[in-house]
Amino acid sequence: MTVFGVPLSAILGQLMLGLVNGAFYALLSLGLAVIFGLLGVVNFAHGAFYMLGAFAAYIGLQFFGVNYWCALILAPLAVGLLGILIERLFLRHLYQLDPLYGLLLTFGIALIAEGVMRGLFGASGKSYPVPALLQGGLNLGFMVLPIYRAWAVLASLTVCGTTWVLIERTRLGAMLRAATENAPLVQALGINVPLMVMSTYGAGVGLAALAGVLAAPVIQVSPLMGSSLVIVVFAVVVIGGMGSIMGAIVSGLALGLIEGLTKVIYPEASNIVVFVIMAVVLIWRPTGLFGRE
Repeated sequence: MTVFGVPLSAILGQLMLGLVNGAFYALLSLGLAVIFGLLGVVNFAHGAFYMLGAFAAYIGLQFFGVNYWCALILAPLAVGLLGILIERLFLRHLYQLDPLYGLLLTFGIALIAEGVMRGLFGASGKSYPVPALLQGGLNLGFMVLPIYRAWAVLASLTVCGTTWVLIERTRLGAMLRAATENAPLVQALGINVPLMVMSTYGAGVGLAALAGVLAAPVIQVSPLMGSSLVIVVFAVVVIGGMGSIMGAIVSGLALGLIEGLTKVIYPEASNIVVFVIMAVVLIWRPTGLFGRE
């Protein structure tokens, strides 16, 4: 059976691979949406934190014997602490200024991080082994899906769902949203707003680092792995609505599937389809699919 002259098995296979990519888009976009939605910071260093998460897992394994399962916890914590340090030293001075200043600062931080890692490890990619428990594949009939990729999708969706519930359905999330709307009032109620802001930024970059750890066994770990992805992730966030948690998750998954389908039906457009969709959405709904005025 064929669709548009393409075997159905090939289409289903590309959709499955698109779902894997979409899961990474969703997890990365989630951290970016959390930071922008709650802090108003356009975090252009998000791709660099993604790269640092992958390198933290690689360094932990090569030099300290830290296995993959421990890296899933330790790498986001380490990168999150680095994010907290950056927020305290630099970003907190820019909250009352034009968002352009935050974008320029985080862009500079991204360049510094890439330069440092390139100086330490070179520009070539480093391989990170798939953990023994997740080796092998699943025969789906139309393709053999590596078990690790299925795990990456499951882990990403679990983290995305948990984060959405935490922010939208808990008292802590309500306090975070209130602090972004009226920080002096929340501070007057005895809530430590600077601590909440600092923790939010740390959590956002920690999500990027977690995505980096999940991606390390799939793609080679390199200093440029974040810069090649961050533009697509920004497009995903814009389509979903800047600051919208649900928008980041849904648009990330949907665009991964659309990108996968485009690769098999019209491969020449697969690299630009996300940006074409972004342009159409911005013309039709400038705030994004799930965004607010």
